[in-house]
Amino acid sequence: MLKICIADDHAIVRKGLKQILSETPDLVVSGEAATGQELLNQVARNDFDVVLLDISMPGRNGLDILKELRAEKPRLPVLILSVYPEEQYAVRALKTGAAGYLTKESAPEELIAAIRRISLGKKYVTASLAEKLAAYLEIDLEKPPHEAMSNREFTILCRIGAGESVTGIANELGLSVKTVSTYRSRILKKLGLKNNAEIMKYAIRAGLAE
Repeated sequence: MLKICIADDHAIVRKGLKQILSETPDLVVSGEAATGQELLNQVARNDFDVVLLDISMPGRNGLDILKELRAEKPRLPVLILSVYPEEQYAVRALKTGAAGYLTKESAPEELIAAIRRISLGKKYVTASLAEKLAAYLEIDLEKPPHEAMSNREFTILCRIGAGESVTGIANELGLSVKTVSTYRSRILKKLGLKNNAEIMKYAIRAGLAE
């Protein structure tokens, strides 16, 4: 029996995942978390075989939590389950220590296969993600500027690139407007840009937004 912890700030998503997993005899959801800190607390108190982790969490995002999980429980496999397409976060998630990455549009059968595979200590990547990883390894040493950004900066870059306002991003991430504005200033400086419109153009060119 594989014990699974689901970390997602949407109760309806957690309920849906529990329903899917409950139909598989060898999988049991033995923990839930609505925030990154709740997940860290759960992992500290319990032994799980697999963690399902959303990237978009209130406060500290999923990638930051993933990094801390890897430090605390390096052998605990974490599957990132996100609404964001592979182009935006998959490679970064795997570099941070995720055992696999799936979008929430994936079929239930693929989710179950991914859980079973990473529970054995293996990685799980889709065919399309495998191609992206191969292409990533072929890129020369002069990587695009956003590759050097922190996970939080990268998250805010993607959100501004998608046309979200500083206030909207602050509300969604549980941060102050001042904090998001500070990150925005860092992004502008690192990319050599002047305003949000230029960030949006950059994000589109880099394949981080549509």
